[in-house]
Amino acid sequence: MRVLGVDPGLTRCGVGVVEGAPGRPLRMAGVGVVRTPAEADVGQRLLLVEQGLESWLDEHRPDLVAVERVFAQHNVRTVMGTAQASAVAMLCATRRGIPVTLHTPSEVKAAVTGSGRADKAQVTAMVQRLLRLDAPPKPADAADALALAICHIWRGGATNRLQAAVQAARTSPLKADSLKGTAPVKGTVR
Repeated sequence: MRVLGVDPGLTRCGVGVVEGAPGRPLRMAGVGVVRTPAEADVGQRLLLVEQGLESWLDEHRPDLVAVERVFAQHNVRTVMGTAQASAVAMLCATRRGIPVTLHTPSEVKAAVTGSGRADKAQVTAMVQRLLRLDAPPKPADAADALALAICHIWRGGATNRLQAAVQAARTSPLKADSLKGTAPVKGTVR
């Protein structure tokens, strides 16, 4: 599986491509940052993010795009730019028919380091180790994008199967006939 991880941002949008499968060695296929000038109009900056991501999609042809789920921050301006860049990444992938998945920062940290509270230095060090890189990927946005891709390769398959099962259960009507002759279950679920 080839996954493009996207750490969304309006000034620096981290991108990283990882190939691999659960239980197998991982390989970095590419890493970088799409940058936009802070003084440019927001629309122009989003266009630059889109063009940069389209270039990455053209070059690496991922099977899936993993994007960091936007979470609340104290700085509304920062969260808005992050959300806008995230939407651009999802749009670029969806336009091409590439599945998109979202992972929370704590989910990514836990997958890569074993702790959902790991700091950026710990994430970067583990990404370097897991991908057997000679040097840590820089800047941190690039390392975070690789961590997103790793997280999805390791956890995404199980998550996708669970989501498919839930969706199948929602769309499959429960027939009363199938419950005939069964006794209700008593007790509490812990």
